[in-house]
Amino acid sequence: MSDRKDGNFFGEMRRMARTSGAVGGIAARIAGERVFGIKTDQAKHAEDLKALLGGLKGPMMKVAQFLSTVPDALPPEYAKQLAELQANAPPMGWPFVRRRMSGEMGPDWEGKFQSFTREAVAAASLGQVHRAVLPDGRDVAVKLQYPDMPSVIEADLRQVKMAMAVYRRMDNAIIQDDIFVELSERFREELDYQREAAQIRLYRLMLADVPDVNVPEPVEGYTTTRMLTMTWLKGQGFRDWMAANPSQEARNALATALFRAWYIPFYRYGVIHGDPHLGNYQVSESGGLNLLDYGSIRVFPPKFVSGVLELYNAVREADEARARHAYDIWGFKGITDEQVAVLNEWAKFLYQPLIEDRVRPIQVGQGTEFGREVAQKVHAGLQRTGGVRPPREFVLMDRSAIGLGAVFMRLGAELNWCRLFQETVAGFDEAELAARQADALKIAGVPEAK
Repeated sequence: MSDRKDGNFFGEMRRMARTSGAVGGIAARIAGERVFGIKTDQAKHAEDLKALLGGLKGPMMKVAQFLSTVPDALPPEYAKQLAELQANAPPMGWPFVRRRMSGEMGPDWEGKFQSFTREAVAAASLGQVHRAVLPDGRDVAVKLQYPDMPSVIEADLRQVKMAMAVYRRMDNAIIQDDIFVELSERFREELDYQREAAQIRLYRLMLADVPDVNVPEPVEGYTTTRMLTMTWLKGQGFRDWMAANPSQEARNALATALFRAWYIPFYRYGVIHGDPHLGNYQVSESGGLNLLDYGSIRVFPPKFVSGVLELYNAVREADEARARHAYDIWGFKGITDEQVAVLNEWAKFLYQPLIEDRVRPIQVGQGTEFGREVAQKVHAGLQRTGGVRPPREFVLMDRSAIGLGAVFMRLGAELNWCRLFQETVAGFDEAELAARQADALKIAGVPEAK
């Protein structure tokens, strides 16, 4: 046991040595820009940062992906470069694959497949994917976790915590303590591929009757904590699909599938997929949605979902008292009337498409980046009023809304979002959601969050 601990310790030290310069560098440059007006070559540093984080893999890259989708969290040069990290991490070679597969399935593992590609077909932050064929002829995707990821997670979380602490000294608009706790727990959960297999089963259950949304099936006997095997879904990457200039009808159909894939689970089961970046889904051969990755899944208390709907109704009715009640349900503590008014600016922006009963794009009359102008205004308001401490549940909920909004903008989708939303929340009842959620989690075998 002591050797394992020592190995993890030295692995963390090596990781921190490689990342500390990047984290310290970006913090110093942002501080120089914002506090002292010092001009730096942000584009060049952003390119270096992307190369470092993409090569390292792990949560540092996932945090970078997250920050790249949050308006005004980083200067535009950083956001542009980090957004390209989506699924471009360089893969590990065949020696790693042989070691990992032998460790998970035994030295005779190759005999348990008809075929297994030596080259990875996809590489991301925590693992890489190989295509294989099972003895029964099924095409499958086999995801293998990169080496020593527990120590990588812990080293990166230390760096993230340091970066957040530096940023807070420069900017008090958002008190990030609970955000860090939430990110830490979600990242640690993603190490368990058995959990992810259960979450896939959960999504198969929740989306079974939803048209144009495809969920793979995990394969028993071929899945361990560090190896996940699931049926292969045929599809095309989002960027390649968009490059073919699909029709408005096709783009609207894909946007509808995306909306349902994210929000039917949330409003009917209290579950959300917290990672809506482009590498996590494809366009199916029929123009629907292939949902590929299920590591970052959040189960919410039913009361929180009620609070989200309460805020929607407060915005629709311009009811400040009802909005305050909604923020109380969410878990915002000690906020002032002025802060409620500031937060409502963000809520109005997010909910407005769901209130207007007409066909429209997701964003009207603002810049080319989803939410940036509104976020800057809200950020300034929160800074002026002393800052707020968002509840941990807020993190993935907000990320999904912003991430999906950005995709809907890129699609150029024009839908009646109001009717789509009303269809999704029709008949909402908190007690029924609680019962439905409990049954679904039990059937799928999803363990309780730690």
